[in-house]
Amino acid sequence: MEKLFTDEFWETLIGSITKWLVTELPAILFLIILLVIALRTSSFMIRKLKNVLAKRTVNQTDEPNLEVEKRLNTLMGIVKKGVAIFIWTIFIMIFLKKINIDIAPLIAGAGIVGLAVGFGAQELVRDFITGFFILLENQIRTGDVAIINGTSGLVEKIELRTITLRDLSGTVHVFQNGKINTVSNMTKGWSAIVFDIGVAYKENLDRVMEIMSEVAEDLRQDQKFKSLILEPMEIFGLDSFGDSALVVKGRIKTKPIQQWVVGREYRKRLKEAFDKHKIEIPFPHRTIYWGEEIDPLKLTLRQAEKQAKGQSEQTK
Repeated sequence: MEKLFTDEFWETLIGSITKWLVTELPAILFLIILLVIALRTSSFMIRKLKNVLAKRTVNQTDEPNLEVEKRLNTLMGIVKKGVAIFIWTIFIMIFLKKINIDIAPLIAGAGIVGLAVGFGAQELVRDFITGFFILLENQIRTGDVAIINGTSGLVEKIELRTITLRDLSGTVHVFQNGKINTVSNMTKGWSAIVFDIGVAYKENLDRVMEIMSEVAEDLRQDQKFKSLILEPMEIFGLDSFGDSALVVKGRIKTKPIQQWVVGREYRKRLKEAFDKHKIEIPFPHRTIYWGEEIDPLKLTLRQAEKQAKGQSEQTK
């Protein structure tokens, strides 16, 4: 042990430490200061970007401030984490080089691991990227009623990997963002209820459309529904000739998710108005062919003849 820790050893060690403190330590301290500055600057820039996007989104849409803030918090959180990971990665690589550690094998190993993870988690990465753009483009929001891949329901949760819907029966549907092919938002900005009203062929269509407009206007003036309806009803006119009815199409614009409430009340009032003005709402008619052998008229005549013959015989 005495031969190992000689005076020459201690002199060499102290000299190396002194040289490192003089030449490398200031660079490392400067690197740490740059790391702190970069992290703080990135956080400051992300906050500014969030404020700018929030103002633009609120000015361009009628989306509630709480929903805007929630969506931007999610997006900016992802961006902040990504920038922080990038900055820390650069810092660690430079730091390892400063303490004379060869980072080439580390980079090669990290590349191989990243490639393996990338192949194994392709769907996960695709889900996250798709979820990011769904949030960025504001395609749907929590509380919307949407149709995703043919399934409709209330959007309960939007995350980077999945979207959760709950349908009218209470069933919860969870969709991977990367496997969503179609999204139909039924409540973005405004909603509408479309009516296909069938009346008998004998009815005066001008009178029918006038009654439809009157009922819609009365509904619009009702204090209970006034705040739910955005515009007067649009009557598009005669839409088609049905098997037993003339179909008149119309539409009422409402606030989001209120179209079904307004639609049910309008149909109820329209039925009462049609009854009052004696407007016939027809039902389908069918003609049944019995064939030559089983003709109900002929069978009835034969039965009548037999009965008449029987009565005459009894009289005799």
